[in-house]
Amino acid sequence: MSTDSKYTNAAWAKEMGVTYPLLSDFHPQGAVARAYGVQHAGGMAERALFLIDKHGIVRYIDVHEMLEVPDEAVLFEEIAKLE
Repeated sequence: MSTDSKYTNAAWAKEMGVTYPLLSDFHPQGAVARAYGVQHAGGMAERALFLIDKHGIVRYIDVHEMLEVPDEAVLFEEIAKLE
């Protein structure tokens, strides 16, 4: 999910070869990012990962600066804990 429009997300997905669904938090601008406490005053959101279990409980949160890339291995370890 990003605060970009669905059109921007679609263009990015096409350029990057992404085939999984993307969500847009564009309107109202950043409502989900604000609810999760990761939106900057300027409207951009932090690069944040939230793992939510099937009961709707947030089980893992990992927040990074925009240029910092999360460690995929750690994310997959956390996902495995949910299974």
